[in-house]
Amino acid sequence: MTQRSSGWRIGRVAGAPVLVTRSWFVAAVVLTLLFAPTVRAFAPAMGTVGVLVVAFAFVLLLFASVFCHEVAHALVARARGHRVDELALTLWGGHTAYSGAVRRPRDSALIAVVGPLTNLALAAAFWFLFTAQSSSSSIPALLLYAGAFSNAFVGAFNLLPGLPLDGGQVLESAVWALTGSRTTGTVAAGWVGRAVGLAVVLGALVWPLVDGRSPDLFTVMWAALIGAFLWSGASEAMRAGRRRDAVSRIDVRTLMTTAVVVPAGSPVAEAGRAARGHGEVAVVVVDDRGEPTGWVDPQAAAAVPADQAAAVPVESALVPFPAGAAVALEQSGPELLEHLARVSGGARVVPVTDGGRVVAVLDVARVAAAVRPAGRR
Repeated sequence: MTQRSSGWRIGRVAGAPVLVTRSWFVAAVVLTLLFAPTVRAFAPAMGTVGVLVVAFAFVLLLFASVFCHEVAHALVARARGHRVDELALTLWGGHTAYSGAVRRPRDSALIAVVGPLTNLALAAAFWFLFTAQSSSSSIPALLLYAGAFSNAFVGAFNLLPGLPLDGGQVLESAVWALTGSRTTGTVAAGWVGRAVGLAVVLGALVWPLVDGRSPDLFTVMWAALIGAFLWSGASEAMRAGRRRDAVSRIDVRTLMTTAVVVPAGSPVAEAGRAARGHGEVAVVVVDDRGEPTGWVDPQAAAAVPADQAAAVPVESALVPFPAGAAVALEQSGPELLEHLARVSGGARVVPVTDGGRVVAVLDVARVAAAVRPAGRR
């Protein structure tokens, strides 16, 4: 289940809530202050309040463009069969979260590329409106020019071929299509994303030196911030890719423990006899319809005195299964994890059935352990 961002809901798109996070307000204030000197230089006679209002108008224009970017992602994701969970405006611009496994490289590439292409289309529209202005020195002209420049930058930057950028997802899809392995694509695009992050920082440091100037501290700080964002995003994408690969390999048959079945009301001694000689085995209790009701805790069963084991019912050592918690023998991968998350109810062990017959049990902790190592890389 997707964990939703916290923030204020301002509407719905593609069936999903549109959220403005608290961090967006931080970004809005910072960007307003950064753009204010440009407005001041453009209109030196304008008062401070007017300068801030115009700067904030640019920020709203910028985030409206980001919103269009995310809407494009959401609409294409839904058209490709995904459930859109949220669209959020954040400190870094925004993101679109959607559920459902991406099964084809083409779908992933289409969902990714439509965002930056939307920005480039907006840039062209803003530029056309700017050139249509009778005066290029008016405030509307300034906002149109800024809108064209910012959308062109956002579109082009997002098309760079490295994760977590949209262009990185396109590269991931291309490598996936060529190799047949999405994880290989993710790792390749992740390393390119790390290289892009380093290039941003090195560019801020080296380019001025090549040009005979000293690096600007403010520019270097922003480059370092962007580079760190790209590096951490690429690294997380690579970890997620390996984790996804580990999840795809999970199979009930390789993790289950064989079960022997005893009917409800059987004595503890009968459960012991049923398990004897089978090695590692679990004892499952079924009702008169053959439905599993729980599993016998070996420690609780061993605590029953030997001279009473033939009389004490097995229910005294029973750990009940949650209703509907049974997994099918053929289940695997994300389907298995989603099923366990939905029906296990926090249980340690769930029954495994084959054609309605109990054949094994599955220790939920073993399933978690099978995924966890990939998440630690």
